[in-house]
Amino acid sequence: MPMLQFMLGRLNRRFSGQELLELSARREMWGPGKSLSEIAREARTAPPELLMAWASFLETMPAAIQETIRAVAYAALSAVPPVEVTFAWAPSYDFEVTVWQAPDTKATKGGITVLIRSRYPDDRHPLR
Repeated sequence: MPMLQFMLGRLNRRFSGQELLELSARREMWGPGKSLSEIAREARTAPPELLMAWASFLETMPAAIQETIRAVAYAALSAVPPVEVTFAWAPSYDFEVTVWQAPDTKATKGGITVLIRSRYPDDRHPLR
């Protein structure tokens, strides 16, 4: 769980402010056909000491969950201007993803929230 909190905090920084603008210039890294573990390795979304554990965790996600997260990130990075994304995690029995988007208003920018739910990374699923 601490790894997930750390990594999602890092992603939240990348998907906001100046880092979001820099990341949007490299949005094709998040393009169709890429797995989240490929993106993590290419984008170096984790420090070297966590990269293998992070990529391994991402590989355990079902393909539909990975594709949902990738597509949301790609859409946010492709928007003009790019849309900020907030990632969050909560414990769950199985993998789940919930996405919502608050639109811009005259007073404030909107954003996307992605709630990822899963077992703890070291928790073995009973079907494995």
